[in-house]
Amino acid sequence: MSTKTLFLAWQDKRDDGWQWYPMGRLDVTPPLYRFRYIGGAERARKATGFLPLSLDFPDMDKDYRSQELFPLFRNRVIAQGRPDRMDYLRNLDLPEHATPAEILSVSGGVRVTDTYEVFPKIEKGVDGEFTCRFFLQGRRHVSPSAQKRLDRLKPQEKLHVSLELANPVAGLAVQIQTTDYHMIGWTPRYLVDDLVMALAEGLGDYRAQVVRVNPQPAPSSQRVLIEMQGHWKEHEPMSGDDFRPLVD
Repeated sequence: MSTKTLFLAWQDKRDDGWQWYPMGRLDVTPPLYRFRYIGGAERARKATGFLPLSLDFPDMDKDYRSQELFPLFRNRVIAQGRPDRMDYLRNLDLPEHATPAEILSVSGGVRVTDTYEVFPKIEKGVDGEFTCRFFLQGRRHVSPSAQKRLDRLKPQEKLHVSLELANPVAGLAVQIQTTDYHMIGWTPRYLVDDLVMALAEGLGDYRAQVVRVNPQPAPSSQRVLIEMQGHWKEHEPMSGDDFRPLVD
């Protein structure tokens, strides 16, 4: 059975803005769940004094294994008995029988009580092709005309992907634009390094389109679901030091 890999990231608020660190890796091979800290956690420890997640994963040098999803992740998945579960899954464009890993891959598992986020490992095919889905970021930070354009988006509408070199918050960012050149938001932070690296090397070939537009009362962070497809000739995504497990 194939393994699905998710990463856990942490955002730290500093005087110079938010700093983003990938912290851990969750490998799901039913019925086994495996969690390990990765290089980003060690970088965060040196830069910020980050301490391990004491309740779930207190030792950064341990290989954690379980036949049940760890509570840190389980608490980020909508419960089976929730009356709004089907609406929630529909907003994610997922079926009723979606697994927790599939739900976390799209939803991000974001909670208002902390600054952790879950995201999927990009899997590149033998031909270099990859596909990923994400919710458009930064809706409230775009221009009034772009916000009006957002309200007119339709499923299957084609979009452009563009590199932003001087984002005031992140420095480097990847913009999403409509074909009539409205900048409507950004990709999630976890995609930026790989997309930027491939674009800079002339190796990136990206296509994007709208999957779903969720009206209110869907939260603003889950209003526009986007699918991006691309091709990398040589670049291996999420393979740098930040993503390497601290335990083999």
